[in-house]
Amino acid sequence: MLKEEKIIRFPTASEENFRMIDVGRKRPTRRRAVACGTITMSAGAFKAIQNGTLPKGNVLALAEAAGIMGAKKTPDMIPMCHTLPLDQVTIHCHLDDIQHSITVYAQAAAYAKTGVEMEALSGVSSALLTIWDLTKGVDPNLSIEGIKLLIKTGGKSGVWVNPEGIPDWLFEQLPDSKFLSERKAGVIVMSDRASTGTYQDQSGLLLVKLLESSGAEVTEYKVIPDDSQTISETLKTHCAEFHSDIVIASGGTGPGPRDVTPDVMEEICDKMLDGFGDLLRAESLNFTDTAWLSRMTAGMLGSTLVIAFPGSPKAVQECWDIISPFIGDALNKIKKQGYGA
Repeated sequence: MLKEEKIIRFPTASEENFRMIDVGRKRPTRRRAVACGTITMSAGAFKAIQNGTLPKGNVLALAEAAGIMGAKKTPDMIPMCHTLPLDQVTIHCHLDDIQHSITVYAQAAAYAKTGVEMEALSGVSSALLTIWDLTKGVDPNLSIEGIKLLIKTGGKSGVWVNPEGIPDWLFEQLPDSKFLSERKAGVIVMSDRASTGTYQDQSGLLLVKLLESSGAEVTEYKVIPDDSQTISETLKTHCAEFHSDIVIASGGTGPGPRDVTPDVMEEICDKMLDGFGDLLRAESLNFTDTAWLSRMTAGMLGSTLVIAFPGSPKAVQECWDIISPFIGDALNKIKKQGYGA
């Protein structure tokens, strides 16, 4: 269970008008956002920009620099924005000869606990205003329109795409939502109470949904008791019969006397991949201070990657969010090591 952190609240005579969101318990992920906006002008001004003959110099080069600076200055301009360690800001200007317009695309990227869409939007706005400033001397009748977010990736929401559509070149660069396409997956839940019908399993059903939504074929979903022999036989039988690429075992990873899943895996796996457990524990500390009590682990059983998750749906979702960005690539690398057909 997530440990509640006490928040110091100052006495106040009235309700607060605003507040900065506490992102301390959010897990840093790779965040990316792309925004765009368009400035329209007269044919003469457009030609002057194309030919580089405006009095104030190279408009597009200065717009790119201004866009980068604007993205970096976002928390200074927008009060509730967190200060983020930006990894990259890129600005691209697309010229439309027919409409006499320039569309600015801004991309912002960071490894952070909150998104970078405001940085991308600030970058677009700064670049467009710079174009306006450098062009207004020859054409005061300018128009800025269509400033909007196109995509954002990272965090719990995963990939968000503007429902009005995005350019084809941008769509081609989005992360593959079906990263487990053509992969077989099994889900084995270890729970004494769920196996006897005391309560309905939820973590396993969630895993089935997550795997299928990622393109995997779920070959088996099974709920069994926390019994060493049963766990051992079930995992070995599943791998021998279904030859799944990945099996996620949920439950039995705690320090209790009936939590034996990692112990069984140590006995039956050909190789243990302890780094999986280390990563899951380290990243889970963003959610709970007691993450180190968990004995999450992974190993190879034949050609199948077996990963042991905790048993609660909340922990399953958190662990899935941790591994989903790289698990497809990990399975590809495992196959290259000589496993599987």
